[in-house]
Amino acid sequence: MSSPSERFKKSLTNDNLWIYILSLLKKEKLYAYEINEKIEKVFDFYPGNMTAYIILKRLQMDGYVKAARTEKSGGPERKYYMITKKGIDELKKAKKIYARMKNFL
Repeated sequence: MSSPSERFKKSLTNDNLWIYILSLLKKEKLYAYEINEKIEKVFDFYPGNMTAYIILKRLQMDGYVKAARTEKSGGPERKYYMITKKGIDELKKAKKIYARMKNFL
């Protein structure tokens, strides 16, 4: 059985992966494979290969991110994701929630 702090970490990471994805996309446009690498490097956890793709698709369907295909010189065409205004607004709401919670820890 996992401890409360382990369950808390899971709820703050994989269960809320959308926050990490939007945070990264706020800084730069990325393609899906890069997102997992950046999450691991910046936030120190790896969400799993398909998880980020599933969340990205949901975020795109709900209007929080948009995608554009771009050809890379000498490489394959890639689908880059960018945060939308709606995504930035949602990220601000999440930040306020975390800020309120942080004051009590």
